[in-house]
Amino acid sequence: MRWLPNSWLFLLATFLGQTWGYSYLLVSHTASKSHHAVGFALAKGLANAGHEVTLISPFPQKKPAKNLIDIDTPNVITVMGVHKARILENAKKPVILRYPTMSAMGLDLTEALFKAPAVQELLAQNRTFDGVICETFMNDAHYGFAEHFGAPLITLSTLGATGWTSDLVGTPSPASYVPHNLLRFGDHMNFWERGQNLGFQIYEFIYQNLINLPRHEVLYRKYFPNNKQDFYEMRKSTSLVLLNNHVSLSNPRPYSPNMIEVGGMHVNRKAPKPLPKNIREFIEGAEHGVIYFSLGSNLNSKDLPKKKRKAIVETLRGLKYRVLWKYEEESFEDKPENVFVSKWFPQDDILAHEKVIAFITHGGLLSTMESIYHGKPVVGIPFFGDQFMNMARAEQSGYGITVKYAQLNAPLFRSAIDRITSDPSYRERVKVMSNQFRDQKETPLERAVYWVEHVTRQKGAKYLRSACQDLNFIQYNNLDVLAAFFSVFGLSLIFAFLTIRFVVIKVKNSLSKPKSSKEKNN
Repeated sequence: MRWLPNSWLFLLATFLGQTWGYSYLLVSHTASKSHHAVGFALAKGLANAGHEVTLISPFPQKKPAKNLIDIDTPNVITVMGVHKARILENAKKPVILRYPTMSAMGLDLTEALFKAPAVQELLAQNRTFDGVICETFMNDAHYGFAEHFGAPLITLSTLGATGWTSDLVGTPSPASYVPHNLLRFGDHMNFWERGQNLGFQIYEFIYQNLINLPRHEVLYRKYFPNNKQDFYEMRKSTSLVLLNNHVSLSNPRPYSPNMIEVGGMHVNRKAPKPLPKNIREFIEGAEHGVIYFSLGSNLNSKDLPKKKRKAIVETLRGLKYRVLWKYEEESFEDKPENVFVSKWFPQDDILAHEKVIAFITHGGLLSTMESIYHGKPVVGIPFFGDQFMNMARAEQSGYGITVKYAQLNAPLFRSAIDRITSDPSYRERVKVMSNQFRDQKETPLERAVYWVEHVTRQKGAKYLRSACQDLNFIQYNNLDVLAAFFSVFGLSLIFAFLTIRFVVIKVKNSLSKPKSSKEKNN
């Protein structure tokens, strides 16, 4: 009968494990509300599934939710503000010069989060988590939170697959048909585009390994002095990468088994929430329809140069449509009568309204996802990061038109708006894409929660880890094998050439010798 107490203890442990759920640490380091929206959607999904989530971010909840604990990092907003001020200036630079700027921003944000008093207090606690989820945006030193708290590392990319995420789990990115997320190419590239794509991938690899990652290694050693893993070993021990992407929104490409697409977690898939009365009346009173206009959370429309702002105002004034413009001042002197301005709009719910016919956007991934989900064609003015590629993809897919910021003027802007609103092909194409995006067996959030729980249950799910993570650059690309092959092949050719040359010379010499003759004595 001694087995009875043990059986009861086993049953009790099983019951408690199912009831209490897991504890997660989620690190959302950027002071970008669009990035935060993705991480917060996952945090809420895990909390609603019965897990406890500790969320490090500069955007604490206004109304605390059950199972969701905030670790506030207000100093990150200050650091991000410095970099935001340079967005318009950097938008004019070629991508090869923008890349170091992005890396510098990532490094500054990484250290700013470490320095936050609330984070230092958390690091000093003697506790563990069942899983650590880090947003990945050039913040590799943050991955050390996982070993520090004795948990598997899960990363969340708010931009989809990038050079700095694919490397974590060994996902291949052939330059022949997988465009870099900072370039304006599709998956069908010509010779010149493939050359640029390959060249930029080589440039990124060199910059990352010689400049950026060594800087993060310094931070990793500084803030996690007791971690036993080597910095590079730690990066490649990543258990799972969640991608804010979906194949219907991008291009088919290979993924490792532990790289999962969960794009659209932030999109409201239920009935739209009722709009505020003044916004609802403005929309419903529009005879010809409404255009929604927002440049996102990182760039304020009021900060645009006077010449650019004048071109926009002049264009909007001449439209027959009403316009909702996210503008950071309640009003301004030359505001057109057909324009409604506000510092904030419920974007998802506005795009869901049937009278909204188009979206003027900065081309951010979250905005383009929402436009596709709700079937609205877009005019994009990209400024930063992946916005250029998102809008290039919108044009290639047939649901959007790009207006380059450097070339922005009233005639060009008006032409793009007229085309997007008068040509039915744009709306028809985005409706097709919306249907493809919605046609999934489970919601992206349900898929994300499942995979996070799966990796936790399987203690890091090591069986998903690709063997390529144990290979160095030379081994992964078979450079040693190719070197050996061509060395043997070359030596064989040389040996064959020397042998033939030796034989030829011997034969030639033998033929050139005079024949010996015997003199006849009479």
